Amino acid sequence: MAIGPGEYDDLCTYVREQSGGHTAIVIVIGGKRGNGFACQTTAIGASILPDMLRHMADEIESDDD
Repeated sequence: MAIGPGEYDDLCTYVREQSGGHTAIVIVIGGKRGNGFACQTTAIGASILPDMLRHMADEIESDDD
């Protein structure tokens, strides 16, 4: 994961601040700034992020069946 702001970092900051969460991820496909993602996390969020993303991927795949 890259360090520093990306194409959608401003939107990710907004989501994280408004939700009050430790972590926010924004994934955009076909957006005005192209495809991309932004992730902001703390040590607390980083420790559970891989498992959460795997679970999310499993859910997406099962919905596609």
